[in-house]
Amino acid sequence: MYQLYIANKNYSSWSLRPWVLMRELDIAFDEQLVCFDQADNFEAFRAFAPNGKVPCLVDGGQTVWDSLGITEYLYEFNPRVWPDEQGARVWARCAVAEMHGGFDALRRDCTMNVGIRVLLNDISASLQRDVARIDELWSQGLQRFGGPFLAGQNYTAVDAFFAPVVFRVRTYGLSLGAAASDYIERVLQRPAMLEWERDALLETFREEAHESGVHEVGCITADYRKAPA
Repeated sequence: MYQLYIANKNYSSWSLRPWVLMRELDIAFDEQLVCFDQADNFEAFRAFAPNGKVPCLVDGGQTVWDSLGITEYLYEFNPRVWPDEQGARVWARCAVAEMHGGFDALRRDCTMNVGIRVLLNDISASLQRDVARIDELWSQGLQRFGGPFLAGQNYTAVDAFFAPVVFRVRTYGLSLGAAASDYIERVLQRPAMLEWERDALLETFREEAHESGVHEVGCITADYRKAPA
């Protein structure tokens, strides 16, 4: 059985991507959760991942690192990872590549923190551009391929790659159009997302860099997490 190494569910957006994809597609795996317990976790994570990062998938003697590398590896054995129709598959791969390598302002200003709600001090022009592009991209996919998911009737890798954005939009109260907002509500009610959120709220660990970053950009208006131990 696959072993999927991830970090804290409250914070680790990269870990969420293959985790939720595998849950949605009923690909069995053993979850190996390794906390962010140092300012620099590189050496600790090197015990299982050659790049010293999460996520990392171990399949017997095969080690697969990086969320996109894991996604393509899973596709080798499960074609449901990407849409069947070529046009949808091309679009989905482009959208995933854009998410994987872009949206720097969103990553910087709105780090993933599942269990809180934040009122931003302001929205920079670069963050607004990222939010507008996400709105445009999601609306395009939903309209072009008919929904309810971004590339058609089935949940695929493109939905998994934007799953952390769904949490970020809720956490920071970001404003999107009607189609994208409806998509967010549907995704938040998916059993896999509810499971991830439930586990995230039960975590008592607090990582200093993630927490201080939130205070730099806004004010916490609600905290639904279990109190620190």
